Amino acid sequence: MIKIKLNYEDDFIKSFKITGHADFADYGKDIVCASVSSIAITSVNLAISFDSNSIEYNLKEGFIDVKVIKKDKIINKVFENMVNMLKELEEQYDKNIKFI
Repeated sequence: MIKIKLNYEDDFIKSFKITGHADFADYGKDIVCASVSSIAITSVNLAISFDSNSIEYNLKEGFIDVKVIKKDKIINKVFENMVNMLKELEEQYDKNIKFI
């Protein structure tokens, strides 16, 4: 199961961790893992494109850890959008994704 943990400070996303594997299908064919990875990595890349000093991140297989360094409305909107997309996935694949 993919677990997503969010930390907020004053209505801003301060950090988030995404860990695990969806186990929806075999490795390389898992559309749930691919979707979560695509959403998260696209969001990280977009935040960096707006401000390369806005976040610190660590990406490994089955692990994404992001710390938001700057309180910025645009960066926060990027990650709020990510959370909304991941919550939509969680509704469809509640046995494979869980917000904790």
